[in-house]
Amino acid sequence: MSEFILQREQDGVVVLTLNVPQLRNAISLEMREALLGHLREAGNNPDIRAVVLTGAGGNFCSGGQLQPTNGAAAPDAQRTKRNIAILQDIVRLLSGGPKPTIAAVEGYAYGAGMSLATACDVLVAGESARFCASFGKIGLMADAGMLWSLPQRVGPARAREMMLTGRVVEAAEAGALGLANRVVPAGSALDAALEVAAGFAGVAPLAIAAMKRVMARGPNSLEDVLHAESDAQPVLALSQDYVEGRTAFKEKRAPMFRGA
Repeated sequence: MSEFILQREQDGVVVLTLNVPQLRNAISLEMREALLGHLREAGNNPDIRAVVLTGAGGNFCSGGQLQPTNGAAAPDAQRTKRNIAILQDIVRLLSGGPKPTIAAVEGYAYGAGMSLATACDVLVAGESARFCASFGKIGLMADAGMLWSLPQRVGPARAREMMLTGRVVEAAEAGALGLANRVVPAGSALDAALEVAAGFAGVAPLAIAAMKRVMARGPNSLEDVLHAESDAQPVLALSQDYVEGRTAFKEKRAPMFRGA
């Protein structure tokens, strides 16, 4: 769709690479629009089983692009609101969309870049990774869903401290706190993320989509979760994937799920 996002497919996994390495993959308006288009396309493609999000040039993403481009004037409220809306749609697809999402993080994951990483279902960090909720350092509040996603990963108290201080969290600490699901040697985050993505092939796509929809609503009461189960499970029980899952279990073989 554009040079701002590189896409490649491998064994049912689509890898989306943020591609402005000279700016540590800072998110411009053009990059946001391109990424949203790629995620929508992947979400509608039954052959795609998982999405890996990563960055070019040894960094994940340094946050929003602050420099005005294309003759843009100083920021104004309405333009900021439009830009945020696109980023929010991206986060909705990463967190609540139908495909499992894995962030492969090397180097900088600052500001909105950290938000994108924490919005993914699984976060794999290379030892070079550095996370920073840097919004307050430029006079902004955390956005792109971080006020929702970060507490789920590290707990409310630690999330508060990270967001309010804007301190840098190195990869080892990110793993210890649960910010990262896995920490791997520097330079190997993408390979490790692809291994994680391959593991989703044995899980029914419709079941994954249903669970992600519920989890994206955030912390719920037991009754909320039970009601969501009552809504989704009867539909899944009528799916071809459920028939295939039961048949494969009885036949002691790997299931061949098709998302139908």
